[in-house]
Amino acid sequence: MRFAIAYCKDNIAGKNIADRFRELAFSPQVPIIELKKETIYSEDINVKNYPELRGIEFLFFASTHRSKKGDPSLCLHAAGNWRGADLGGQPGKVCPTSAFVLKYLFKKLEENAKKDKEISEKYKISMEATHHGPLLDIPSCFIELGSLENEWKDEKAAKVIAETILSLQDFKQERDWIPCIAIGGGHYCLNFNDIQLNSKYAISHVIPDYSFPVTETMIREAEKKTKEQIKLALIDWKSCGKSEERQNILDILDGIGLKYERTNKVEK
Repeated sequence: MRFAIAYCKDNIAGKNIADRFRELAFSPQVPIIELKKETIYSEDINVKNYPELRGIEFLFFASTHRSKKGDPSLCLHAAGNWRGADLGGQPGKVCPTSAFVLKYLFKKLEENAKKDKEISEKYKISMEATHHGPLLDIPSCFIELGSLENEWKDEKAAKVIAETILSLQDFKQERDWIPCIAIGGGHYCLNFNDIQLNSKYAISHVIPDYSFPVTETMIREAEKKTKEQIKLALIDWKSCGKSEERQNILDILDGIGLKYERTNKVEK
């Protein structure tokens, strides 16, 4: 699979990840684009402005991860906004991505982190719900190192992410993977993490509980912006609020003919 990397020149973690990637595999076949603006506001990423993206099938945004708790983290997520657009992109629009690629990368991120005891003991490996900009047409994801400056500068952790990016050159999907969207849960997708790692389900976009109420438009946007044909919606049932919201979700899914499964029923 042909892929590229984009990072902001002033983003500590992004530059760290890009530098580690160059050490692993400097190649003109993998464009590495240095952006002047922060990635989430870089709405001009297209073939017209960056001809080196011609023929690229997937784009990585290498960036910092920030959290209030400051926990060391290696994170992966699709981009887009379910409602407002306070951090780039457009309201109610999400970016194209691939359920199969995200599953493959998340499994590789976990696998690569476990190779180093110091990294695996220090860093939490997590998916995140779909959030923030930019909005673009190329299938993409954010891959992030956080959550404070010490971690942003951590070359060993950045190398784990660089190795994960590089692994996409060997990407092969499993025949039994089932492309899904996910509904519910918090920002760090606790139940969906386990499913992405240990089941046949491949998750693309995640609609977290703080973006509720769910609408048909949100579901269709998640479907439309997933490269594969979505077969199922996974629902983190216990986090879906009151019975009215749960019924609203089921009514929408039934109305558009999309099957669903509760996370606690998934075989892992």
